[in-house]
Amino acid sequence: MDRFSRRKLLGNMSLAAPALLVGVALPANAEEEDVSPSEDLMREHGVLTRVLLVYEHTAHKIQTGEKPNLPAVSSAKEILREFIENHHERDEEKYLFPRFEKANELTDLVSVLKHQHDVGRQLTDLIAQAIQRQSFDQLAANLLDFVHMYRPHQAREDTVLFPAFRNLVTRKQYNELKEQFEEEEQKRFGKDGFDHFVSKIAHIERELGIYDLASFTINLPIANS
Repeated sequence: MDRFSRRKLLGNMSLAAPALLVGVALPANAEEEDVSPSEDLMREHGVLTRVLLVYEHTAHKIQTGEKPNLPAVSSAKEILREFIENHHERDEEKYLFPRFEKANELTDLVSVLKHQHDVGRQLTDLIAQAIQRQSFDQLAANLLDFVHMYRPHQAREDTVLFPAFRNLVTRKQYNELKEQFEEEEQKRFGKDGFDHFVSKIAHIERELGIYDLASFTINLPIANS
């Protein structure tokens, strides 16, 4: 199975990204062009969503008077900083946002998204400080602030920005962008960067007891017929 087939399969298995659960795994001989730039960005959003789940879980533990697993939330924070802020968001800021600004399309949305990137990085710094100081109440507040901002942030990108971008560039430019995304990822993380971070967040979820997807199923009473 080639790298792109493997990424498709792992994306479809993502725990907390319903919007990504489309299609089936690519066949082993799939062509690279089957993975579009928008699909690549949305799969990376799947990793972000799973980090947000860890953040919510940790904040809930604190709010209920339990001691949080600081190493686990610290590892999730590092995934967010390394893979989302320093990779995913940098790609958006380098390759997507300038094209919208040049075309004078969705400029208000792009301005808000850019500002939220900056605020998110500041919140990540505050989360790191709260972990180091073991300031649990502050940590819970910062984690929930991050979740509060990034859930609508990624939803707006997935449903508005990414679809609009496909219509903003030519097919040739779109295909070239796929190659640029791959080059950026391999430069930063090596050949299997996405797979690596999916494995890391899954390990954190197992450590926290939130990996099993079935555990999130709501048990509703069966109505009598």
